[in-house]
Amino acid sequence: MATARFFNAAGEPGEAFQLPEELFDGIVNEAVLHAVIKAHLANKRQGNASTKTRADVSGGNRKPWRQKGTGRARQGTMRAPHWRGGGIVFGPHPRSYQQDVPRKVKALARRSAFNQRANNGEITVIERFGFDAPKTREAVSLLGRMGVADAKRILVLTNGNSETVFRSFRNLQNVEVLPFAQASPYDVMKARQVIIEQGALEAARGAQEEVAHA
Repeated sequence: MATARFFNAAGEPGEAFQLPEELFDGIVNEAVLHAVIKAHLANKRQGNASTKTRADVSGGNRKPWRQKGTGRARQGTMRAPHWRGGGIVFGPHPRSYQQDVPRKVKALARRSAFNQRANNGEITVIERFGFDAPKTREAVSLLGRMGVADAKRILVLTNGNSETVFRSFRNLQNVEVLPFAQASPYDVMKARQVIIEQGALEAARGAQEEVAHA
């Protein structure tokens, strides 16, 4: 069974936390993980790059010079692609980069991402975030006591939406706060340290058990 470091609300270390087998089975499917993250990044693209063809640029409604007798190459329009200010050949046009991924494949990739972080010892479980009010100073101090303050990217996963936790961490450029249920494989793999609230794991495990018994 996979384990993770455990801290109480005050940032004091405790015994190793047993990660639930329903969520952390130790298997990392790299092919699925790569495909889902690739689709995630593709779906974020706006696809609004656009260029004008020779039919779209202004001007060019007559021949620059007559067909014969000038000694120069024949030209039909000044808006041909080889003219300055002419149209673009095979340029980009607005399109959709949307890639659909099956729900079960997304779930497998998400589980693989968490397993990868667990296998690397990059998951920390905290009993709960005990912020009485949004305080960035307290958030920085907590990360220091947990030994992850120097991580390049930190993902904080809360048990549901927590405005206090979000506002405590939002001024820290290397920290992102999300509800556990909303974390995508891309979010997990982008982070170098993942801090999960204990209640979020218990709620997710309960949901998995309900699905299994349904």
